[in-house]
Amino acid sequence: MNASYEFGILGPLVVTRDGRNMSLGAAQLRTLLAALLLDAGRVVPVDALVDRLWGECPPRGARNAVQNYVLRLRRALGPEVVRTDRRGYALDTEGGHRLDADRFASLTREGAAALDADRPERALELLGEALALWRGEPLADLEPERFRDVVPVLCEQRLAAEESWIDAAIRRGRPADALPELRRLTGLHPLRERFWAQRMLALYQCGRQGEALASYREISVLLAEELGVDPGTELKALHQRMVMAAPDLAPAVPRTGTGSAVSAAPAVPPPGPGRSGNLPAETTSFIGREKELAEAERLLGLSRLVTFTGVGGVGKTRLALRTARRVAAAFPDGAWLVDLAAVADPALVERAVAESLGLRDQSTRSATDTVADHLRARRPLLVLDNCEHLVDAAATLVLRLLRAAPDLRVLATSRERLGVPGEHLLLVPCLTLREERGGGACEAVRLLYDRAAACAVARRTGEGDGESAAELCRRLDGIPLAIELAAVRLSSLSVEEVLERLEDRFRLLSAPRHLSHGPAGWPVALDGPGPGGVPGQASGLVPGQAPGRAPVLAPGRYLQTLRGVMDWSHGLCTPGERLLWARLSVFVGCFDLRAAEAVCADEAGRPESCEAAEGIAREDVLDLIDGLVHKSVVTVEPAVSPGRHGGATRYRLLETIRQYGTDRLRAAGSSTGLLVRHCEYYRALTASAAAEWCGPDEAGWLERLRRELPNIRSALDFCRVSPGLAPTGAAIVVDLTRTRCWFFGSTLGEARHWIDSLSPLVDPGLGELTVMVPVMKAFVAIIQGDHSAAEAHLAECRAVAPGTPRPAPVVYIEGVYALLVPGEPASIAQLASARGEFIAAGRTGDAHMATMFWAMAAAFLGDRAEARLACDTYVAEAESAGAEWARTWAQWCTGLTELLHGEPRRGLAPLCDALVRQRALDDNWGPAWTLETLAWTLGALGHHDRAAVVLGAAHRYRQVTGARITELRPFGTLHARTRALVQEHMAAGAYAGAWERGATAEDSIALALGIAHEVRRPTDR
Repeated sequence: MNASYEFGILGPLVVTRDGRNMSLGAAQLRTLLAALLLDAGRVVPVDALVDRLWGECPPRGARNAVQNYVLRLRRALGPEVVRTDRRGYALDTEGGHRLDADRFASLTREGAAALDADRPERALELLGEALALWRGEPLADLEPERFRDVVPVLCEQRLAAEESWIDAAIRRGRPADALPELRRLTGLHPLRERFWAQRMLALYQCGRQGEALASYREISVLLAEELGVDPGTELKALHQRMVMAAPDLAPAVPRTGTGSAVSAAPAVPPPGPGRSGNLPAETTSFIGREKELAEAERLLGLSRLVTFTGVGGVGKTRLALRTARRVAAAFPDGAWLVDLAAVADPALVERAVAESLGLRDQSTRSATDTVADHLRARRPLLVLDNCEHLVDAAATLVLRLLRAAPDLRVLATSRERLGVPGEHLLLVPCLTLREERGGGACEAVRLLYDRAAACAVARRTGEGDGESAAELCRRLDGIPLAIELAAVRLSSLSVEEVLERLEDRFRLLSAPRHLSHGPAGWPVALDGPGPGGVPGQASGLVPGQAPGRAPVLAPGRYLQTLRGVMDWSHGLCTPGERLLWARLSVFVGCFDLRAAEAVCADEAGRPESCEAAEGIAREDVLDLIDGLVHKSVVTVEPAVSPGRHGGATRYRLLETIRQYGTDRLRAAGSSTGLLVRHCEYYRALTASAAAEWCGPDEAGWLERLRRELPNIRSALDFCRVSPGLAPTGAAIVVDLTRTRCWFFGSTLGEARHWIDSLSPLVDPGLGELTVMVPVMKAFVAIIQGDHSAAEAHLAECRAVAPGTPRPAPVVYIEGVYALLVPGEPASIAQLASARGEFIAAGRTGDAHMATMFWAMAAAFLGDRAEARLACDTYVAEAESAGAEWARTWAQWCTGLTELLHGEPRRGLAPLCDALVRQRALDDNWGPAWTLETLAWTLGALGHHDRAAVVLGAAHRYRQVTGARITELRPFGTLHARTRALVQEHMAAGAYAGAWERGATAEDSIALALGIAHEVRRPTDR
């Protein structure tokens, strides 16, 4: 029986035979197959195949090579699929073989016909099925230049189908269903007026007339800035009709096939890549909770905000994630998890949400505005996890987002309600303790058996101890965390022995809490957890909770039960392990062994524990951590990258366990001392990073600092509220800015938040720090394009360092300002002077930054000799230092210098090298500047169409990172000059299409590299 094949080109090339994926191996073989599929059923001449495989530079014997590839393809697919003809070769799609592009074309034709016949509901179904065939960019895994004549055509057909789908949704009376897709499409294709017209109409018919008119103003400004034209006839006419409130713009009433009105249930939106959300995959089985899952789904259908409340450890997070997965299909813009456990500062809640959504905005607007604008016309589900210590901040943000985004749903987990109007609560109960109907085990026992089996100890939970297992779960009150900890202990104890030990160790579970004491002499805090669930907090308030707020408490027995389980696990540890557990609680998120040793080990002869007279020796920390790992107190996160800074194993305390350790630390009176150590460690860490900046470990430091940001934020927050520690926090922020960590992670707005928060608390007269704080404030404001703030901070720099000569940092920031704001040639001498002083002082990293801006100033504002000298110096220093991030900017500077003072074509190679290196470093900041400079170079070389594409790609990177390139004088001047030059040589429509191709490319860097390679090829080969 002949095999049946399905071929896919609407995405990476795929081949399935009888439903199973096939691998064709070599790229040229897949390119050949793609070439045949594009003309499926028709003979493709050999010369055409040669051109597809090798372009303008085929090798000798290319025709014979094609014949060999065809033979290999026929062996893989069969001679009946690949036919030989005297004119060439053909791929047969008859006989049960199918091509997704053919199916797409057929469905879109049928959908268009249904729309023409005024059957919008049928058109929605057909067009939705057609768009579901797309898996990404056509032939995305093959070399783009080989199919540059085909891919744009296919993409245009997809856009036309999306236009028709949106028309059908609006005509069906469901404009709200089209809004999320229109928001995405106008973002990806900002110059395509048809999408803007549809967006305006959909907003208008949803009763959002103000937003519809605002959309017209937005596209008008964009067309004027990018193309220098006014909106087209369709947009103008639609706008005029909206202003006049034309009656024919009223929404259509949805009808069933019998003509009766129906409710506007959500239609299935056309799928798109990258919109599924960020929910983590489950790593263990999910037990029970059928009733709670059904109730959660019901509540999400009734309310836009549902909050899961309950005791820590009861499974709120796990239930929320499972609920989100079950309802994810109803949210075309994805389900997104935001974990607030590691966020201590209420002011950073909005940034945590932006970070989880992948939003990176370096502008001066607030993160709340960025998130609200992103969600405004989308239909996502936002899962806010662990809100209890940030209730007021979370509630304020949720209320703002719900008002801004009418299709947003929020699922929150907290130990108390958020108190937002319209909020629905679901108290998450413990697992069931009664047998299921039919005699099956209850949820709690099923969880115990499952987790014990995962530990390879199923023999200890066999049929003979069913009653004991049920009793154990009952005594643990059915709390999942307690049961899972008990399951771990079944590796060394039977169920009966665990029960006996529980009885001996934890009278807390049966005695009144105010009469109970924990093991090993640790007193149980008489006030217990505070309203937010933070143990031992005397004030009863958690950070971010306003005084006087009426908190919602979980039932006291839940808290006692969880504390009993924690006490039990605590009692099974050695004295050293217990002490380390408490001390490790100062870490937020992950930490490594070096951090644990530095913060938790005692100095020789100075123990700080009232429990263990010996304290903790540095050499014992590893063994103690190992013991805590085996007792399931500490979780191990394996190293994911090699290198001095990137390969260390990371550890984590689960949040409930960390809070328990925090309570113990406070009870022992050691909390403040350990938090000060924690701050001092991260002060030393950032200082080391700054000292080693522009060295061989530069890239490793950047990666490490990015992973350490949760702990650094915690340290900064403690410094902010602790008398006398503000200088430590300010020094941390300054050193992070000196290492460019904020730029590397696209979190420049956070740098400004911290330095603005800490700088008023720093006393004058602290020497260099007094100077560096306003210098870095000015630097951040300059890069953000906030010129007025930069001028104010520059005046502050001069005030703290009056007279002459001024300190090198002040001379440096004056030079940066003179270069980037007014564009003054005097900046060249200022930056050269600062560089010399930094070198003399041995400040390598600062000298590197001064050298970079010196070379930049000489290129933009100096003569040829100055530019060459500065550029050569910068390249030599970056290479000799072995600093990978510095190399990327040295290559960029080389390309800029060639463009302005040499041969622009010679600048293509270093610019491409910079892009490749930036991608390898996962640098999101650098490509925005490199792509912009590459576009200038292409324009100067006369490749106007290609320059337009790269201008679009650079625009997209600016939008992603918030880089305000065009607001910095020399960059803005060259940007405007290049755009005018390109538009002068291209028709408006051609420019718009080329620009949009770059702005909407899934991989802007790969596209730009391919274009540069094509330009370089004729002379470089």
